[in-house]
Amino acid sequence: MLNHEISKSFKQRLAQGGAMLLPGAPNALAARVIADLGFEGVYLTGAGLTNTYLGMPDMGFINLSEIAQHTSAIRGVTDLPIVVDADNGFGNALNVAHTVRVLERAGASAIQLEDQVTPKRCGHFAGKDVVPLAEARSRIRAAVDARQDENTLIVARTDARATEGYQAALDRAATFIEDGADITFVEAPKTLDEVQGIPQALKGTPQLVNLVVGGHTPIMDLKTLDEMGFSLVLYANVALQSALHGMQVALGQLKENTMLDEDGPVASFAERQRMVNKAHFDEMEKRYAL
Repeated sequence: MLNHEISKSFKQRLAQGGAMLLPGAPNALAARVIADLGFEGVYLTGAGLTNTYLGMPDMGFINLSEIAQHTSAIRGVTDLPIVVDADNGFGNALNVAHTVRVLERAGASAIQLEDQVTPKRCGHFAGKDVVPLAEARSRIRAAVDARQDENTLIVARTDARATEGYQAALDRAATFIEDGADITFVEAPKTLDEVQGIPQALKGTPQLVNLVVGGHTPIMDLKTLDEMGFSLVLYANVALQSALHGMQVALGQLKENTMLDEDGPVASFAERQRMVNKAHFDEMEKRYAL
């Protein structure tokens, strides 16, 4: 399916209403698992990509080329819409415009941009800071103007809750909507009342809530968040955290027992090949054999 068609379908799905559960993928294999399980979309997580690709914390170490490469890899294995975490756009408004064009060509259906300073850091870390509102608004306007396909969505995230307070974060999100953002994302609300207040204050525009396992925002079920009015319920790094736990368990057993077979806490060899669609490539070999 062409990316234009995927983005158009995603936009229509959001317009229909009803919250969408959006798992994060740090790589193409995780995206395959997400698609295989029947989710409606996938989120390329900057934090997860930094952790898995570099083995480093989410503190601004990933660059645009690396994000574009992984966006393209995910688009190559799934027709699900991809929401891409583009951090703070890697500079000023001109850099943001370039970021949007690059990621749109790579296969993004939606591009998330935030208002943090450089270097940015995880939304649930201490020590964050945001740029002045005028600069943050210029990023969103540049992103909206830069997209080539009107169906490519711009997600405007604010981290001002941690630095300027809850109301300031809502006010920023409202101005981003005025600047053309299609979805807004108030990061790291800390209470149930704060979470509930976001869609109430920003009615008429789809809202994303980020549920970080172990983070600041209280965990709630999809039905509750749907009734509150959220459109996207993001679990950015469940795949990563579960994979990390699985590696620790399996490798711990290998270290202790010095051997491990398919009766251990691992996917089977056959399942591993199924998840990378080996049968498809076997058929291609047969088709094009000399």
